[in-house]
Parts: sequence; C-alpha cells; structure tokens
Amino acid sequence: MTEELMEKLEVKEVFTIPLFGGIPVKESVVVTWIIMAVFIVLAIVMTRGLRTNNISKRQAFLEWMVTKLDGIVGGMVGGHAKAFGEYLTTVLLYIGFANIVGIFGLKSPTKDLSVTIALAVMSIVLVEAAGIYFLGLKKHLHKFIEPMPVVLPINLLELVTKPLSLCMRLFGNVMGAFVIMALLEILVPIGIPMVFSLYFDFFDGLLQAYVFVFLTGLYITEAVE
Repeated sequence: MTEELMEKLEVKEVFTIPLFGGIPVKESVVVTWIIMAVFIVLAIVMTRGLRTNNISKRQAFLEWMVTKLDGIVGGMVGGHAKAFGEYLTTVLLYIGFANIVGIFGLKSPTKDLSVTIALAVMSIVLVEAAGIYFLGLKKHLHKFIEPMPVVLPINLLELVTKPLSLCMRLFGNVMGAFVIMALLEILVPIGIPMVFSLYFDFFDGLLQAYVFVFLTGLYITEAVE
C-alpha cells in the first residue's frame, strides 16, 4: 500500500526539452498547459458574436459569471487594489480548476510544490510592485520602518514569510486532501471515495483557491493603502 501511495504522490517527468542541457517537463506543467488550453478555447467560444441588444443565452450566462467573479474578487480588495482584479480572478480560476482536475483523471498541478512556490512568488512580486507604483519607491520603502525603525527586521522578514505562508498553506491542504483520497481509493475502491471527493476535490479545492486569492488581495490592499 505504501508503494502504491508513493506512486500516486510522485510528480513524474513527462519529457525533456533539449535546451540548456535538458529542461525536464513534469506532469504539473503539462496539466497546467491543458488548463490554459481549455480556458483559451472557452474564452474564444464564449466571446464570439457578443451584442449589446437581444443577447443570447450564452452571452447572458457569460455576463452573469463575469459579474459574479468581479463581485467575489471585488469584495476582497478595495480602492487602488481593484486594478488587480483581473489578475486575482485569473489566479482564482486557475487554482480552483487545478484543484478539481483530479476528477478527470489528471494530477492536480498544485500538488507540486514548485507550482505553489511559483504562484506565491508571483503574488508577492505583484504586491511589492503595486506598493511602489501607487506610493512611489521612497514612501513604499519607508513603510518598512513604520511605526518605528526597530521593526525593520520584522518587516523585512515578512517578505519571506508571506510567500512561504501562501505557498505552504495551498500545498499542504491540497497534498493532505490528495493523500486522504488516495488512501480511500486503495482501501475502499468503490463507493466511499466518490462521496468524499465531493468535499476534498470540490469544496476544499475551491476553498483553498479562495483563501489564496483573498490573502493576496489583502496583501495588495495593505501595500497600496
């Protein structure tokens, strides 16, 4: 059972790009490409023939979905941070879909620590860039010594702890859910795993996507206020 579980947890290399001595491409990257392709195709199909009058049911559904996503993300941030709504919505859709892609027989990319690290680093770089853009470099750097210079080491430490928190929270929850589901499938292959999948694949997966985006939005709001 241990060997079977470890095989399920392993992120295997699919192929190697023959550049710079060989660039390994793992399952998480391939699945991410698949998710990107699905979103691109959906975007092309759903946005064809848009009209301002006598709209189709497809366009009505699309507008409703966009409004809902704007409401979800808009509720997390405010003021200048709303300028980053498109990025946050994209991350929300990607992580949400990546966490439930297991029901289609694919391995979730967020089960790979390198993916969650990349997402966390992207978010924190955006947070710092937002602070510099809206406040200016001098004022943004001055926030590191607020409310007094003695807290500078602590504020600098946050540059490491924030992305680490984002990364490990997402990775840990996704990995934990994956391990539980894998054990259930090994021990009780019929019936019960399907029931638990509704929680671990859907509810918990979408919840973790929301938490990641919520914290990123919170950090952006703190940086630009």
